[in-house]
Amino acid sequence: MNELTVTLESVINLVRKVGAFQLKYFRQMADDASDMKAERETVSFVDVESEKMLAEGLLPLIDHVGFYGEESGKSGNQDLVWIVDPLDGTTNYLSGLDQFSISVALVKDGTPELGVVYKPFSREVFSCIRGQGVAYNGKVLRPRYPEAEVSDALFSTGFPYRSPDIAEQFFTAAAGVLTLGRGIRRSGSAALDVSHVAMGWYQGFWETDLQPYDIAAGMLMMQENGITVTNHHGMPFNMFTDRLMVAGLPDVHASLLEQVAAAYQFE
Repeated sequence: MNELTVTLESVINLVRKVGAFQLKYFRQMADDASDMKAERETVSFVDVESEKMLAEGLLPLIDHVGFYGEESGKSGNQDLVWIVDPLDGTTNYLSGLDQFSISVALVKDGTPELGVVYKPFSREVFSCIRGQGVAYNGKVLRPRYPEAEVSDALFSTGFPYRSPDIAEQFFTAAAGVLTLGRGIRRSGSAALDVSHVAMGWYQGFWETDLQPYDIAAGMLMMQENGITVTNHHGMPFNMFTDRLMVAGLPDVHASLLEQVAAAYQFE
């Protein structure tokens, strides 16, 4: 446990360094780029270089560990692996919106054991070691309203841009969820969304076709803070195999699941 505490400090220092690198280019691209294509190339450069920095910093921290990054894919041991999204919210970053993040998780035998989500623009750090709670900027916090009713819930989601085949089902679900609580938000960074659910700032969340690097760190945080996380059949969510995540505070999840399950028509 002490070893993971030391490792966590190293990871936090690393993501801060990578975040500072990202901020050097954020909202600065127009000075050097004459068109959107050039700006996209700059974002791609930032994305790739951020992942290289993360890999170079993470791999020496633990013996016999593998790597799974959004940009480079899988390499080495996948039973004990760093799962990384170097820049979650690239479209926001490209557009000059500050909702982007870095997500890092240490996953053992498919289960996250350590997680960090960092928002460079505001320097917010969400961090967690299994069994030690969830820290926000170094202070362990529980959800703000753990017994919130569904009528008071604020929901978050992401549009199914990866899966246009289920767009109609998504909008059916959204129409139903909209009547449940106080509204729906879409930030453009799933890693931040699930971190906010873990803190209870959102009370419910659903999204399709999330990748492990989007949510591995946030999965641990939600589990640590008592958030119910399932697939649309109500079974425990598997980030490697399930297509749809439904997460929420215990008193909110059942109603959210009912609306979502009725809308989506795949197994």
